[in-house]
Amino acid sequence: MTTDEERLTVVNVVASTRVAEELDLPDIAIQLNCEYEPEQFPGLIYRLDDPKVVCLIFGSGKMVITGARHKDEILEAVEIIKDELADLL
Repeated sequence: MTTDEERLTVVNVVASTRVAEELDLPDIAIQLNCEYEPEQFPGLIYRLDDPKVVCLIFGSGKMVITGARHKDEILEAVEIIKDELADLL
């Protein structure tokens, strides 16, 4: 008999963090060439190719990362986003 833990498959790791105090999302969306439709969703949608994750960035400076399969992918994505935002701000 297998236990629940043996049948558990991690498909999606989700994490959140703060990347800045406040962000000007319209300006960042143009510079990063990502999706931002404030009438439909209050956050900027930024898709990374490597690691293959989706970052939801909000005007408050908070960010949610989804689609990762391992913690290392999330840490890498956070560093990439912080570096890109530092170049823009």
